Amino acid sequence: MSSDNSSSLKSYMDQATGTIQSAIGSVTGSTGDKVEGENTKDKAAAEKDLSHTVGKVGPFAVSGSGGGVAQDSPDRTEGSWNQTVGSAKESIGNFVGADGLKAEGIQQNREGKGQEAQGQLSDLGSGMTDRVKGAVGSGVAGLTGNKADQEKYQVQHDDGKTQFRSAQADIDRQSNY
Repeated sequence: MSSDNSSSLKSYMDQATGTIQSAIGSVTGSTGDKVEGENTKDKAAAEKDLSHTVGKVGPFAVSGSGGGVAQDSPDRTEGSWNQTVGSAKESIGNFVGADGLKAEGIQQNREGKGQEAQGQLSDLGSGMTDRVKGAVGSGVAGLTGNKADQEKYQVQHDDGKTQFRSAQADIDRQSNY
C-alpha cells in the first residue's frame, strides 16, 4: 500500500505542525510562514476527513483514503433485511387490521435491530483487531526489512480500518434518527 494513505494520526501531526508554523510566522512577522502553516492545517483537516470516509455498496465498504475493502458481517445485512420485512408486516397488518401480522412485524423488526447491532459490534471488534495487528506487523516487518510482509500487514491494517469505519458510520447514522 502507498505511504501516502491518509490517516488520523498523520493528520493530527500535520495539524500540529501547521499550528506551530503559523505561530512562528505570527511571532516573526513572516506572512509566508503563517500562510504556509494555515495551508498545512487545512490540508491536515482534509486528510482527517478523508481517512474517516467510507463508501458503501450493499454489504461492501471501500475506504476513501485509498486503502481497504471490507464486507459487512452477515448479521448486519440480515438484521437490516429483517427490520425492513418487519416494518412492512407491521404496516400491512396495521392497514388491514390484522393484529397478529402487526405484532409479528414489530417482533421481527425488533429482532432485526438486535441482529444488526450484533453484526456492527462484531465488525467494530474485528476491524480494530486487524488494524492493530496490521500496524504492529507492518512495523516489525519494516524494521526487519521484509517488504512483502510489510505490504501484507499494511493491507490487513487498511482492511481492518475500513471494516471499523464502516460499522462506525452505520452506528453514527442510526444514532442520528
